[in-house]
Formats: sequence, structure tokens, C-alpha cells
Amino acid sequence: MSENYQVFARKYRPRVFDDILGQDHVVQTLKNAIKQDRLAHAYLFVGPRGTGKTTTCRILAKALNCPGGPKVDFDPDDPVCVEIAEGINLDVLEIDGASNNGVEQVRELRETVAFAPSSGRYKIYYIDEVHMLSVAAFNALLKTLEEPPEHVKFVFATTDPQKILPTIISRCQRFDLRRIPTQIISDHLKYISKNESVTISDAAAHAIAKGADGGMRDAQSMLDQMVAFCGNEINEQNVLDIFGFNSEETIASLAEAIVSGENSKALELVHQHAEAGKDLSRFLGDLIGYFRHVLVKKVDPSSTGDEVAPELQEHISRHAGGLETGRLLALIDQLAEVDGKMKWATNKKLHLEIAIIKAIQGLQEATLDDVIAMVSGAAAAAPMSAGTAPAVAAATPAPPAQRAVQQPPRETQPPPVQAPPAAAPPSAAAPPVEQAPQPAAAPAPAPAEEPAPSPAPSPAAALAAQSGPVGAQGPEFWEKAKSLLIADRPLFAMWLEATHFLGQEGDDVLIGIATDQRMYRESLMRHETVLNQTVSDCLGSPARVRIEIRDDLAGIEIIDDPADAGPPPPEAMTPAPEAPPQAAVAEAPAAPAAALEPLEPAEMPPDFYDDPLINEAVAMFDAKVKK
Repeated sequence: MSENYQVFARKYRPRVFDDILGQDHVVQTLKNAIKQDRLAHAYLFVGPRGTGKTTTCRILAKALNCPGGPKVDFDPDDPVCVEIAEGINLDVLEIDGASNNGVEQVRELRETVAFAPSSGRYKIYYIDEVHMLSVAAFNALLKTLEEPPEHVKFVFATTDPQKILPTIISRCQRFDLRRIPTQIISDHLKYISKNESVTISDAAAHAIAKGADGGMRDAQSMLDQMVAFCGNEINEQNVLDIFGFNSEETIASLAEAIVSGENSKALELVHQHAEAGKDLSRFLGDLIGYFRHVLVKKVDPSSTGDEVAPELQEHISRHAGGLETGRLLALIDQLAEVDGKMKWATNKKLHLEIAIIKAIQGLQEATLDDVIAMVSGAAAAAPMSAGTAPAVAAATPAPPAQRAVQQPPRETQPPPVQAPPAAAPPSAAAPPVEQAPQPAAAPAPAPAEEPAPSPAPSPAAALAAQSGPVGAQGPEFWEKAKSLLIADRPLFAMWLEATHFLGQEGDDVLIGIATDQRMYRESLMRHETVLNQTVSDCLGSPARVRIEIRDDLAGIEIIDDPADAGPPPPEAMTPAPEAPPQAAVAEAPAAPAAALEPLEPAEMPPDFYDDPLINEAVAMFDAKVKK
């Protein structure tokens, strides 16, 4: 190695204001202050490591003490500017706050402040890591900092401004240097590589820039190390092997396994990562960062995602379209909680595996919104199961004569009752009211042309009689089984509409559910016994329902109203008897209020009140179910 060799961090350090990258707000303010002659007596630069605090201070010192200064467009090759850049100029004193943090050192500084600069216009004191000064040292500096001589400028730099006394901060102009964006660092690394005749791939430059976490100096140091390891050609795998970073594709694969509910694949990726000796905390942090990008894309589809590699944009967009915002927030919160625990855990792999399994289960569980939708759907479907048509017909009280007309047709009907005179007492209308229901008590044989309808069978029995043992030959088998289930349990309607018949393997009936509707699988499997029994009845032999989550079933439309899911009960499909002529209804005597029977509320299915989801919703909202 040559004696004049310099590391990239020093060789490519900015020399003028325009060379500073990613801190435009600071550069523009300082340039305007110099042009307008509005220079403060004290500046405070705050920011993470490697963002340019010391570099900005030296460039400011060059602009103030350059020949003919202060001016923005100074010559960096001027001898005075070169001395300042190398830290040997007598008028620019760089002090390490960690080593000179006592009150005695500050008192010595106060004594030297009174002396005029040797060659430049200003005497500049730059104190790095100023937060390391003791409280006594800060207090000793207060008066001098507030009213320094005209030829003195103070510049402080720190990475921890919370430790600086507020009285010090209030006497300075504060500039917060931000983390440099990943894309800017990546472009600068490719610029350095081109000047050094080094070939670096875009993926490798992006990996280094991402690992630098916003610090340009860290990125330049890593590039210097990669050149020493790889020579003149650097690829992404070299970067991952040297620094233990995680591949973007690996993180995307893990996220895909979590979203798809593949426990074995997700745990295998964690195992491979741990066996490679990589940092599991960083692995989890990168996973959280990935879902953070998915969340941003979900709430703001127009976001460009400059910090994300181009090959990940497609994965992020697809996951953003398939996950709800609430589930994403819950997933990120859950992973972030485990991230905090892993910092102090001895077995980090165990914590990470548990976190991933819980994340998969959380995405598959029904949320509060799902429970509310199911309860609302069940309430809407219950009147239909109890017989909607009779309930609607009975909603308006009808006179006894009209009720007699609504009975099934008989061989002989009593002649219409003539209305009594207006002056007749109410008791005169009582005998017809008591005699009206008597024909129903002793039904006469129906004529051949109009046979009396027999009692309607239950919906499940009717469908079972139509189908019989059919065998799982095609989708029509599952449609019949769905009709049986919906007829007996309307609560199943919205769940079953998300299913799709896949085929039969031995005694297993394969049913598919789309990935974005996986929450219905958990709801159906809570009633696994009922599903298996119904399918066995349809097949005529013991069978079992097996539900799979499939990506190729996306797009199946789910109906909003469970009452529309299956065929209505036979009672609801039975046409109502024709109404009597208007004249006959008008002549029927009005029944007293006491003679009308109270209407019974619609009956819920017997298992409605025992459903686990209903009970969970009741407990969650502290509600009561009124029968």
C-alpha cells in the first residue's frame, strides 16, 4: 500500500458547500447567512454519526477565514483552506469534548478567547461531542458564550442534544443534520467506484447504503473494506457475506410465508438465517421495515418507495393489496414488541420463531370487524329461517274472516258472514269470531283438483331427499351440501360463499378458500363436526372436510346479505293463498282487541345462542342476548 494512501472517507470528504450531500436545508441557510452578513456567534450541529457535522464546520470555517472572506465561493486549494481542512490552522481550534470536559479546560478556553486571530478574520472554536462536558463546565461557558468578543465564533457538534443544558442551546443557532437517504448514498458509492476503477452492482451499492443507516462515512468505510476483500468487482452476495446483511429477497420470502400462513417455510428461513450466524435482531428489524413499506403503500398508493429496491416493489404492492390496514398495524405492533424483548434475550431464535407463529395466527384469526359482520349477518338471516312470509303476513292484524280465508282451501267453505247492523251491540259479532277457526279444527277431505298440502318438510330433509348419496363428482356436490348447511344454519351463509370445491381424495373432501378470505376458514372449522356430518350424509359414507388456503382462488365474490346465499326455505317459497274478494273482506266484522292472538317473535336457530363467535361478541361488548 502506498504511503500516501487515504481511505475513501477522507479522500472523498466534501471540500465546499456544494459537495455536502443530503443536508440541503443546512447548506442553504449557511450560504444565505454568509451572503447577507447575518452570522451568528454560536452554532450547534446535531445529527447521527457520519452525517457531516465536522465537515460542515470546517467548510464554514473556510468560508469565514478564506482570503477576502467571508464568502461562499472560496477556493478550497488556498493554503489557508488547506490548513483548516487538515486541522492545523491556528485560528480554528478543534476541541474534543470527551477529553476536555472539566471546568479547568473551559476556564483556559475563556482566557484564550480574548486574544485576536493570528491571520484570519475570526477565531473559531469547534467543540465536538459537546454533550460530554460536565454541568460545571457548561456553567463556566455560559457568560462567554452569550457575549463573546466580535472576533470569536463557537461551533458545537453533538449526537445527543438531550444532555446539553437548555441554557446552552438557547444561545446557539441549532441545525439538525438528517440521515442521508439511501438512494443518495448508493449513487455516491457508485461515483466513488467509478473514480477508483471498481465495478459495483446496483444491488451491492444499495445493500451497503441500506446497511450504513443514513451515515455517509459508514458507507464509504464499508466500500473501502469491500474493495480490499473483492478487488475490482463487487456484487451483492459479497456484501451480504462480509457484513451479515439480509437479502431483500430473503425478507420478501419470509413476508410471503407469513402472509400465506406457511409455518414450516417461515421457520425454515429463520433456521437457515441462524445457522449462517447472522444477527437475528437485524433480521427481525428488516422484516418490520418490509411490512412498514407495505403499510405505507397501503395507505398511500401513490408513494414511490425510493428507499426500496426496485425488485421489491412488486412484492410490496401485491401484499398491500391483499392485507387490511388494521391487520398490518396489529402485525407491526406485535413484531415491534418482540423486537424490544430480543435485545435482552439470550435465546433470540426462540423469540423470533414464536413471533412469526403468532403473526401467522393473527392474520388468520377473525378480527372484531369480522365478528360484527358475522353477528349482523346472522341477525339478518334469522327471520328468513323462521319463515319470513308468514311473519310478514301476520304483521298487520287481520279480521277473523280474512284469517279464515288464508287457511288452505277446503272442500266446502262457510258462507261469508254478513256484517251486522251498525246499532247492534258488540256481543252480536262474537259468535262468528268463535266459529271462524272451526273448519281448521275438523278438516274436510280436499277435492281431487285442489289437494290439501301436506306439512312441509324441513329444508335439510327436502334437499337431502332430492340429492341422496351423490358422490363428490363435481362442484354441484358441494353446492348441494352448502344448501343443506345454510338451510339448517343461516349463520354459515357468508362463510360458505367463500368456499370452492377442489375435489375428493379418499374420504377427504377438499375445499378451497382464497388467501384474502382466510379468516372464514377458522370460522368454519369451529363447526367441523357439523360439516363432516352433512358431507357424510350427502355421500352416504363417512367423509371429512379439509379446507385449504389457495392463492389461485382470489376474486371469489362474497355476498353481503347472507339471506341471499342459498335457496329460501320451502315455507318461504310456498305461494300465499289468494286473498278473498274485497267485498267479502269489507263485510267481515271487526274482531275485538281481546280476540287477537299476540304475534310471536321470530325464532333464532337453536345453536345461534351457543355459537362461540356470538358469545365472544357478547363478552367483548358487555352485551345481553334477548330471546
